[in-house]
Amino acid sequence: MPHEAISVFDMFKIGVGPSSSHTLGPWRAALRCVDTIRQKTALDQVASLTVLLYGSLAKTGRGHGTDIAVLMGLSGEDPVTIDVNAITPKTTAISINRRIPLGGEVWLDFDVKQNLQFLFHESLPFHPNGLSFLVELKNGDSWSETFYSIGGGFVVKEGEDSDKKNRIELPFPINTAEDLLHFCMKGMAIHEVVMENEQAWRPEEETRKGMLRIWQTMQECTYRGCHANGELPGGLQVRRRAFDLNKKLIKDQQYTDFQEWITCIRNGGSGFQYILDWVSCFALAVNEENASFGRVVTAPTNGAAGVIPAVLLYFVVFNDGYSEDKITRFLLTASEIGSIFKKGATISAAMGGCQAEIGVSSAMAAAALTESLGGTQRQALMAAEIAMEHHLGLTCDPIGGLVQIPCIERNTMGAIKAITASQLALQSSPDYAIVSLDKVITTMWQTALDMNSKYKETADGGLAVNVPLSLPEC
Repeated sequence: MPHEAISVFDMFKIGVGPSSSHTLGPWRAALRCVDTIRQKTALDQVASLTVLLYGSLAKTGRGHGTDIAVLMGLSGEDPVTIDVNAITPKTTAISINRRIPLGGEVWLDFDVKQNLQFLFHESLPFHPNGLSFLVELKNGDSWSETFYSIGGGFVVKEGEDSDKKNRIELPFPINTAEDLLHFCMKGMAIHEVVMENEQAWRPEEETRKGMLRIWQTMQECTYRGCHANGELPGGLQVRRRAFDLNKKLIKDQQYTDFQEWITCIRNGGSGFQYILDWVSCFALAVNEENASFGRVVTAPTNGAAGVIPAVLLYFVVFNDGYSEDKITRFLLTASEIGSIFKKGATISAAMGGCQAEIGVSSAMAAAALTESLGGTQRQALMAAEIAMEHHLGLTCDPIGGLVQIPCIERNTMGAIKAITASQLALQSSPDYAIVSLDKVITTMWQTALDMNSKYKETADGGLAVNVPLSLPEC
């Protein structure tokens, strides 16, 4: 089996909520379409542009902001740097004026209702998350290109050799947990193996700098989510809960920034319930921001973006993990577990249900926490296995196609399960484990294949139909 090379920055991407597969992926696909136009001709030579959304992108696209993402991508906006407060005014202007600033440079007639089509009853064979761009030029020429958003913000173009960019020689090529363990047996920790591999892409200092930027974005997202009050957008009338929970837990302590806030949390109490409440608060905060088109980090997806920050903050606040080295090591280990799941199964809910998102993020967090707390490599892999084992079969059935119910609460559960899995692994001997991480990954993929499509991010089953909601059209 060829070894696919996946970087830590493939697993952790900075972007905009609410979904990596339905928002960030289509956004990137639209940016690539604009690049294709530039390569083939000039932006001012485009006469018309039509976008077709298929499968899961069509069925839950409005709730997930797929239409908004496509408009922003075609406008040349960068999901990493865009002012998230400008997204709604920009998309509203496009809809009202029926014109789009193609690539941010040339105005093109674009009627959102006509030129952005949701094909609810059509799906493409390669992946449920498909979208096509149909381009017509003023000289009469035309072409189309199709992309698939395969989860975690990864985008594959139809007919393109998707593995070509990943064909890079790594010192420690890894596809499975057994591969990883083999290299760890040379006396290296998991994070050390990952860092050696990252140097095939860039110098170590650059990787560390990028990791700290990921951590900074997680900090900002969590802090912002704990201090934003009100109701989430989308029509479900879901109230933000992190704000009230933070206020209740912090009591009358005063602070002005993230670090002072963390000090207040650390000094504000202890005990099981206190820690449990804060872990839940961290996870709620991130995914409430995600649901509000805030800036988040895919970990490994947007829908599961709250698990790893919550567990990492648990480590930072309650286990003296507040150092750049410790945080970097945590993220490096987590990313490797996520990449193994992507290679052996999927991180896309449209392919595997929520086990592929919350389950994978919980496994990533469990392994990283275990190693960070002094566990062996085998114990870290055992923790990942335990976390996933107890997410097997978890469906994706978002009410109204929104990444809110049950998605936000599921992040709190994934975080708590990760901590529990870590504790179990730290108190166990992996030598006597019956189920390996590779076996649970195989089982997860088999479960995904057997799972009915109505439980795979289509809003055609589960809570989505038992709690029906008619959302207004965009």
